[in-house]
Amino acid sequence: MAEVLVYVDHVDGAVRKPTLELLTLARRIGEPVAVALGNGAADTAAALAEHGATRVLTADAPEFADYLVVPKVDALQAAHEAVSPVAVLVPSSAEGKEIAARLAVRIGSGIITDAVDLEAGDEGPVATQSAFAASFTTKSRVSKGTPVITVKPNSAAVEAAPAAGAVEALAVSFSAAATGTKVVSRTPRESTGRPELTEAAIVVSGGRGVNGAENFAIIEKLADSLGAAVGASRAAVDAGWYPHSNQVGQTGKSVSPQLYIASGISGAIQHRAGMQTSKTIVAINKDAEAPIFDLVDYGVVGDLFEVVPQLTTEIETRKG
Repeated sequence: MAEVLVYVDHVDGAVRKPTLELLTLARRIGEPVAVALGNGAADTAAALAEHGATRVLTADAPEFADYLVVPKVDALQAAHEAVSPVAVLVPSSAEGKEIAARLAVRIGSGIITDAVDLEAGDEGPVATQSAFAASFTTKSRVSKGTPVITVKPNSAAVEAAPAAGAVEALAVSFSAAATGTKVVSRTPRESTGRPELTEAAIVVSGGRGVNGAENFAIIEKLADSLGAAVGASRAAVDAGWYPHSNQVGQTGKSVSPQLYIASGISGAIQHRAGMQTSKTIVAINKDAEAPIFDLVDYGVVGDLFEVVPQLTTEIETRKG
């Protein structure tokens, strides 16, 4: 069976969920061959094998940590030359999309970004994408070279499928451009204990209706009761009520969780563009005519300051 390269997103050997989703999708079109780079690369093998990786190509060098994305592109190009895969799958993060784009240029191939599904086709893998703020669904395939495809987080359920996961060293020769941009310092992100926004299975967001930074505490409490990430609309972010890093929308982050709860968000098209592919959408808004209600699976017309605390209490009671 043909092989599919899967770029591994990991932190010191801990594999992140989007990579496990990629392995599930890769098995639809071939045998997954994972490429793990940097510190802890070899430690990823067990998790990758458990989820279907037949081989794990690893490489570790100071360049992967000390410089920006080019060393990783060099390594992925080396893996492509060694494996001759039918496709290369990369998580659709900001860094992942840059790596994928650079690789596609290097190997003379087409690229598809932000896919939400993947299937085998007679002429190569077929990717499903959401277009025009998720108003349309398109199916695309690359007609030249090896398809390079980035896939949005939460696009597929993680499925265990134990495989050999044989670890093999990947020989990498770094290009002159690899050391062009050096990382001179790093500041650890302050942890909230909540899941990463773009990877979370549940997202609870607040908007203009929250009416103040101090009131986001009730949004956070609901999120914590569900083990969810916290999001915010652009109006809330622009007002200084919540950090920009938590903005969901066209000018913020795109999310596609299993459950999205919008509280006090009117549903402007810019916000909908960032969350419209969520599997189940619930809205809480006191304006029965708010555009968000045209989109939702479940809508609650009511004051969020009454509804959200009641919902939180009910969830905590059931959990207890």
